[in-house]
Amino acid sequence: METPGYLSSAMHRILIVEDEQDIADLIGFNLQRAGFEVLKAHDGIVGTEMAMRERPDLIVLDLMLPGRDGYAVFRELRRDTRTVGIPVIMLTARAQTEDRIQGLEAGADDYLTKPFSPKELLLRVQAILKRSDAAPGSVDFSYGPFRFDKNALKFYIENEPAELTSTEFKLLLYLCERAGKSQDRNDLLRTIWGYSDAAHSRTLDTHMKRLRQKLGPHGSWIETIRGVGYCVAKANE
Repeated sequence: METPGYLSSAMHRILIVEDEQDIADLIGFNLQRAGFEVLKAHDGIVGTEMAMRERPDLIVLDLMLPGRDGYAVFRELRRDTRTVGIPVIMLTARAQTEDRIQGLEAGADDYLTKPFSPKELLLRVQAILKRSDAAPGSVDFSYGPFRFDKNALKFYIENEPAELTSTEFKLLLYLCERAGKSQDRNDLLRTIWGYSDAAHSRTLDTHMKRLRQKLGPHGSWIETIRGVGYCVAKANE
């Protein structure tokens, strides 16, 4: 069964790292029904090894895992060149705002709390993969001190490689391609994450904060437009 509006799901593999069998089975059932290939691991150590060996297109990662907790797994994935660019959705029973911010600041592409709607998880998976699959108009794009290799999802600052998550890459690229123009925060949420509501506005702010930190002294290129959203400054002619 294909999910309307997204027809390439059969080409993608999703790794579910979740120790609760019934939750892993529920997620797997809904993803398989939508046409995805599903892999499962039930502890952090096996999940890390499977991610590095299989290189899935996306990982749904529980945080409360035996063997190695989800944050430790995530750090391992981001340190290894084989898995550094794989999008990760953190899935956890920790529903406090602080926990959500911690997950996003760690670099997760998205964060969903239990109990959750399988349909919402599916929509988030599809949104992340859809923006990852978006065909680039040209392979390289440069703006100011930044250069983007759209095919390899590699990013450079003044021709020196810098590490961004896939979501950070897409977000900064989107802003740079529209430099000098204010981008509404709701439009950014819809474009980059595939959904937009007040409850998720903190997701955008957290990613912007982390992105500025990674850009170092060049973080000032990203301007906050009060009451509107964000903008990348126009380069001097």
